[in-house]
Amino acid sequence: MTPGKKNLKKITDDYSLVKEFVRKIRQGKSKKNRRIVLTQGSFDMIHVGHARYCQEAKKHGNVLIVGVDSDKKIKKRKGEDRPIVPEEERLEMLTYLSSVNLVVLKKLSAPKWELIKTIKPDVLITTKETYTLKQIEKLEKICKKVVVLEPMAVTSTSAKIRLLQMGAAKKIKSVMTNKLIKTIEEVLDELKGDKK
Repeated sequence: MTPGKKNLKKITDDYSLVKEFVRKIRQGKSKKNRRIVLTQGSFDMIHVGHARYCQEAKKHGNVLIVGVDSDKKIKKRKGEDRPIVPEEERLEMLTYLSSVNLVVLKKLSAPKWELIKTIKPDVLITTKETYTLKQIEKLEKICKKVVVLEPMAVTSTSAKIRLLQMGAAKKIKSVMTNKLIKTIEEVLDELKGDKK
């Protein structure tokens, strides 16, 4: 299945296009529809918590822009085994959420807070783990408001991956233990046979 053209139009990595998108929103006819909300993250292995998070973020304004970390940016922060889902899929998945108006790829080479400085959102939505209180104070000078949301799902993507890894490790341990016991028994049987 090929992605809908309408959905692909909601994805960009060009900050000049983002700037133009924001300008058009702010110069719109209705003052009511000008409140821009920005949130950012990895959105790896997208799950119900991500959808709820975006829906909750949208309640703080009229337009929701989602910044998505590139594969390289995630690898640098979370390790070589991440992300699980490639950036093209993560970007596209977010376009199918009705709450999301624009999805922006955040490249590794982008300067710190570049997307935030480009958009200057009315509301920046974040989680407790993303920024320190000192960073939030600095961000409030760029954004009109910073809102910290609680997690929207019981477990995070990182926690789910750890559970999968632990499950795989337990299975490997079980298989290896059984094979090791069998091998030791075979060696002992051979040694017993040599003594006869």
